[in-house]
Amino acid sequence: MTKERFSDHFINELEQLFTWRRDVRHFKPDPIPDEIMDQLLSFACKAPSVGLSEPWYFIKINRPELRQKIHNVFKKNNLQASRDYSSDKQKLYNSLKLSGMDDAPHHIAVFSERNPDQGKGLGRMTMPQTSAYSTVMAIYSFWLAARAYGIGVGWVSIITPTDIHQILEIPETLEFIAYLCVGYPQTIRDKPELEEKGWEKRNPQKNKWIIK
Repeated sequence: MTKERFSDHFINELEQLFTWRRDVRHFKPDPIPDEIMDQLLSFACKAPSVGLSEPWYFIKINRPELRQKIHNVFKKNNLQASRDYSSDKQKLYNSLKLSGMDDAPHHIAVFSERNPDQGKGLGRMTMPQTSAYSTVMAIYSFWLAARAYGIGVGWVSIITPTDIHQILEIPETLEFIAYLCVGYPQTIRDKPELEEKGWEKRNPQKNKWIIK
């Protein structure tokens, strides 16, 4: 059935979905059923990709020893990052929970094929970075679908890609994009936790068009 326009009710619900999507770092231990995880992956794979290349790879990290090694990488880099701030900002930084790796029931590493055969190079000759952009679109599609199911996602960025490649034994033909923690959130928020903690706030100027 062709859907030229969705209803106002749906659009209102969509706005709420965007509003209540959060970067989650506090998770309940309950695992998500496999059928729902599979559904989230199917939503991710509906994302647009340059040249229809679908360069993304979503890898579940189930082995405890691999999770621990990656968590150790985070802790090392997080400690180093805290030293780059002055004393007051450092104190606030150290009070933030910047990873849900210690309690999230699901860990997912996302990689992007640097030069996929699929898509035959369309759109990437001038902007090869669009392969990675396409994978980010898939991640966001996964993220929004997860929130619709009441599931939280947290993106851990304080980890070095080279370490992740080595730990997971992933070839360099794939670019590391994201490490995601996934599970049911302990609390539901409509504001970023960083805003609640006083680290940063949204800039209203970003909500305006720049006219040229």
